[in-house]
Amino acid sequence: MIDSGLIFKLVKFCVVGFSGMFVDFGTTWLLKEKVKVNKYLANSTGFVLAATSNYFFNRIWTFHSHNQQIVTEYFSFIGISLIGLGINNLIIYLLTDKLKLNFYLSKLFAIGVVMIWNFVMNYLVTFK
Repeated sequence: MIDSGLIFKLVKFCVVGFSGMFVDFGTTWLLKEKVKVNKYLANSTGFVLAATSNYFFNRIWTFHSHNQQIVTEYFSFIGISLIGLGINNLIIYLLTDKLKLNFYLSKLFAIGVVMIWNFVMNYLVTFK
């Protein structure tokens, strides 16, 4: 049987991730559509800004971390997120450039996959 505390953390992680999705999509859209930045640079910038805001919300609300090594914890979270960014960009590349799917639909799918990666790794590593 799955631990109800773990499920509650996952739900909270998803809520935080949903707020990060607004940061991610908003930044990506602004940079890609208005500033005319390369779609991968725009995507990466949105992703990193969202990951940073997600770290602070997850530290405080989801995992209630009291780790005094906040810099180490932050870089662990960002490192996991950067691997997630690689997964995210790979999925977007495969779905948009190879399968010719819509960029934002591809990005939404990529976010779902990376959310699972991020939760599991941060639960097991960053906020253990």
